[in-house]
Parts: sequence; C-alpha cells; structure tokens
Amino acid sequence: MFDIYNRKIDYIRISVTDRCNLRCIYCMPEKGIQSVDHKDILSYEEIIYLCENFAKIGISKIKITGGEPLVRDNLAYLIKKIKSIQGINNVTLTTNGILLEEQIDSLVKSGLDAVNVSIDSLDEITYKSITRIGDVNKVMRGINKTLEYKHIVVKVNCVPIAGVNDEQILDITKMAQNKNMSIRFIELMPIGLGNKIKGISEDRIKMIIEENFGKLIVFNKSIGNGPSNYYSLDNFQGKIGFISAVSHKFCEKCNRARLTSNGFLKTCLQYSEGQNLKTLIRSRKNDEEIMKVIKNTIYNKPRENRFLEAEDYENFEQNIMSQIGG
Repeated sequence: MFDIYNRKIDYIRISVTDRCNLRCIYCMPEKGIQSVDHKDILSYEEIIYLCENFAKIGISKIKITGGEPLVRDNLAYLIKKIKSIQGINNVTLTTNGILLEEQIDSLVKSGLDAVNVSIDSLDEITYKSITRIGDVNKVMRGINKTLEYKHIVVKVNCVPIAGVNDEQILDITKMAQNKNMSIRFIELMPIGLGNKIKGISEDRIKMIIEENFGKLIVFNKSIGNGPSNYYSLDNFQGKIGFISAVSHKFCEKCNRARLTSNGFLKTCLQYSEGQNLKTLIRSRKNDEEIMKVIKNTIYNKPRENRFLEAEDYENFEQNIMSQIGG
C-alpha cells in the first residue's frame, strides 16, 4: 500500500523477542533489561495472523529481528509459515550470529532468503569490549557456514564507534574481498544508549576505505530490501554499503514499518507513535477492524525523522534498540 506521502510500503521488520545473548554498548545496559514476560509477547500464531493481513495490503518482504531472534525457540517454524503465505516473497533474518552456526541448516530448510549478521570487530578483545560477553569466533563460524549456501544472500552489519572500533574498519571491509557478501556500515542511531556514544561519519569511513582499497564505485543494482547505498571496489567480490539515517537521510524513499515483540506497530524508528495490534487481537476484534487499524497506521507514517533537531519532543521513542527491534 501507499502512505500519505505516496511512498510504497512493502516491507516490515518483525521483532520476535526483546531478549538477547549479548550486551552491546549501544543497544543494551550491561546488566540487561527487564524483559517482556513471555505471555506478553506475540505468539507465533499471532505473528502469522498479522503477516497474513500485512500481505493483503501489499507487504511482500519480512525481516525477522530481536533482540536476538535466534534465542527464541523453533524460529525455523515461524519462518516456514510466513514464507508460505501468499504474497510474501522474501523472508530474511538479522542476527548477532552467536547461534547461527547451529541453526542455519534448519533456517535454510524453512525457506529463509537472506541473513544479516551484526559484527563490529574481528578482533577478539575489541569485539568483547563492545558486546561485553560475545565470542567473535562463533560469529565467524556462523557466517562461513551460511556462505556455503550459495543462494542465501549474506550481509555483515557494522556500527563504527569513535575510539572503539575505528581501526577495525579496514578488516571488516576486507571480508568482502574474496567472498560473495556485502559489508554495510550503519550509522550509530541517537536512540536509547546510542545517544551517549559517538559514531563515525559515512564520509570519514569512505575516506578510510578509499585511502587503502581505491575508489568506491557506485553500484546501482538493488541488494536486498533496505535503504543501503552500495559501492564496488576493484578486485573485491562483494559490495560495500552504507546506511546513514541521520547524516544521509533516506526518509523520502522509506518503504518499511516495524512490529515490536509485544505487538506494537511502529511506522518510524524515531517516534513512539503507532498502534498496539496485540491488544486488538486478544480483545477479539474482527479481521475487518484489525485491517482498518493496520491500514490507517501505515497510511499516516511520518514524513521524516528529526534526529538533527535539538528539541526533546515528547513523542520521540524512549525505549532502547533491543526493545524496538532495530
């Protein structure tokens, strides 16, 4: 469907849990958060029901997120069910990769199309300083095993942080040199704990890459469902992408909505506005009423984010990234 600004909304990110097995410094406090009680998160059956309704209004692409989605039991079952819905053409997963090696076989069998793996450093010490408890070797084993499936699109997401993983930008970039995968540098979002950490600009990252690997060449073909701008490098098999929602705003072509693990439909990462679909489902509203709310919420998607504005607007999102679904 199209929103009030005539943007085609065909993609939704669905968080299946706010729990995570890491404690990344820009995402979760060191001691974690008070997780939503299991009875208060959407069941798989409720998620499938909502996906059926999303498909009816033209949503064709689903991204499964968390927290860390692979900590929820039997995720392959959910993916298989969603992929079987008429109109859903693409189901992908964003994960920190810790559990990927042991689950990728079942995920692929379920019909998964692509995997995005978050990894902010290849250095064991730096990785642990960012994630507090993570083992980068587990993540790399998961990535390498996933790459064995040639039809699965693999992307690596890296959040550059000033003074923390600056020196890892080149090593992360080099992962795409001899492997058919994309590396995406994601600008630190000023939401939750991200407000207290300084990121590294897209322009600075590009300069570092070009000084060492040569000119970044614009790659105009689409890779996946999101807003990343991709580039090629000579003698690189994979591509390099950038997602910079603050400094290089892409709101005019945003095609997505979000569903949190407790059933809240969000149409912009920055704003707290939206609708609680779980309440509608569990109060036994009929299909027509629920569909009307979904359509109205997406239709009224905000025009753009306002991250660069200093005012502390009361309708800005106050939850941290793991609670929102990224």
